[in-house]
Formats: sequence, C-alpha cells, structure tokens
Amino acid sequence: MNSRRYWKNRIPFLLTNLICMVALIVFLLVCGNSISVVLLILVVWAVVLLSGLFLTYWKRKQQMQKLLDMAGWLSERYLISEVMELPEQAEDQVYYQLLKMAGKSMLEQIGEVRRERLEYKEYIEQWIHEIKTPITAMKLLCENHRTDWTKELLLELEKTNRFTEQALYYARSEHTEKDYSVREMSLSQVVHQAIADNKYLLLQSGVRLEVEEMADTVYSDEKWVRFILNQLIANVVKYRSGQPVLRFSTRRQQDQVILVVEDNGIGISPADLPRVFEKGFTGQNGRMVQQSTGIGLYLCKRLCDKLGIGIAAESSGQGTAISLAFHINCLIHEVQG
Repeated sequence: MNSRRYWKNRIPFLLTNLICMVALIVFLLVCGNSISVVLLILVVWAVVLLSGLFLTYWKRKQQMQKLLDMAGWLSERYLISEVMELPEQAEDQVYYQLLKMAGKSMLEQIGEVRRERLEYKEYIEQWIHEIKTPITAMKLLCENHRTDWTKELLLELEKTNRFTEQALYYARSEHTEKDYSVREMSLSQVVHQAIADNKYLLLQSGVRLEVEEMADTVYSDEKWVRFILNQLIANVVKYRSGQPVLRFSTRRQQDQVILVVEDNGIGISPADLPRVFEKGFTGQNGRMVQQSTGIGLYLCKRLCDKLGIGIAAESSGQGTAISLAFHINCLIHEVQG
C-alpha cells in the first residue's frame, strides 16, 4: 500500500478536525477557560486522533500486504476472491462482492474458451485422420503407375502428408502425455524410418545421405521422435546449398546418448541462433526461403521438452547441427556398454 497516497487521501479528514479544533478553541476561550485547559484538551485530541490514524494505517497495510502475498502465491490470480476472508468494513465488502462476481464471470468465460478449444482440437484431429485416407490412396495410385508426373505428384503428396502431420502434432503437443508410449527403441531403426518417410523429397532434392552405424537404444516414444526427425529432414532440404549432404551420427556423453542431425546447408546466423526454437521465428534465412513458417523447430522443441529430450542447435555460418540428447539410466548404460 502506498503510504503517501494513503495520507493524501486523509487530508480532508485532517482539515475537518483542524477546523473543529479552531472552533473549539474560540468557544472555550469565549467561555472563560484558561489557556492551559484549552491546550490540554487540544493535546489529548491530537494524540487520540493521530493514534487512531496510525493504528488504522498499520492495520490496513497489514491487510493489503496479506492480500498481495496471497495473490502472489496463486497461479490463477482471478481466484483471489475464493481464498480471501470476508472484510469487516462495509465498503470493503462491496469490493469483495465485485471481486466474486468478476471471478465467477472469468471462470465461466475460461470454461467456455476451453470447451471451444477442445471441440476445435477434436475437429482438427478428426479432419486430419480423414484426409490421410485420400492421401494414402493417391500415393498408392502413383506408385502403381510410375511416370514422370506421378513422381512429381508423389513429392507433393509427401509434403502434404508432412504438413498434415505437423498440424496434428501441433494440436496434440499441449497434452502429449495422453498420446505417447515410452518404450525401448533403436535409434538406427527410427532414423531409417524417418528417411523412408521423406524418400521422394530427398531423391528429388539430390541429398546425399551419410548414416553412421548406431548400436544405441534409448527409451522414448518412437512415433514422436520420428516426427521430430521428419521436421529436421524437411529443414535440411529447405535450407540446402550446393550439393546437399545429410549426416546422422550418435555419441555417448556421460548418461546421455546424443543423436546428431547435421547438414552442409546455408547455416544459421549467429544472431538468430538463440531464437531458432521460438514460435514463428524465421530469421534471416526465412526471408530468403518463402516457405518458412517458424513452426517446425518450435514444435520440435516443444515436443522434446514434453518427452524429456534435450535439443540444441549449432551452426558456424555454414551448415547446421541439431543434437537430440536422450537420457539413459545406469542400468541401461551398463547393458549397452
């Protein structure tokens, strides 16, 4: 509570008491009272007045500080009226009722927004599952009737499938715990599956693959990790330069297995590197590549955080290396060693 403003608000009350004091002095002197009696009465008045004001100020300050502390502890501060006590003063009770009404209205609006978001999320998921059927059918038709134009069509279908997957995982990323299954998986297998998912894109772009031998197994959700790798592969093609090279490798680092996805593309500017995982951030490269949305790496970071996978980007201006750090416990480390 602001002390200066509190006392400033009490100025009318103090002026009223001052005027009453002056009127009392005049009255007492006219009635023939001595100066000493008048001064004694004024001193008693002033002491009682100031004591009451300071006591009221201290009590109000304690109450306000308690409310501020309670609000600071709450994660949803609009619920302050649910945890605060009913005030003693009549005017404070009016503000208390207003807070209760505002809190109730806020809860109703939040509930409505959450219902709308859930309905929209369910609609998006249903739509994506429905659209996957014709995409799969078109891919089968094109693979059974190989011509030059069907190869082009397969590439576009692969992109369409990747974009629908991106939309699906974006919708589910808020509650990944409801959709993932953590189990032992081979890094080599998941890497080759991700490469197969993007085979037409890699062939069309002339990307040379270098996949080192990977004997490590980790515990995570294979489907989500595969999606993360698909996003990284798409970025390699999108930001390629000259003869593109995509390299997969692993290394041990204390209690972690590090999967490195490295390319020789245009790289990332040092100024942009700290922000590459921010939502919607495209940086200097995004201005050169019109297809950049700033969603791919953001989704990778969000999903990695949910799955407990460390993700980091390195670039020296030429080429980029994205590292995925999988934690392993001591037992798994000994068995794999």
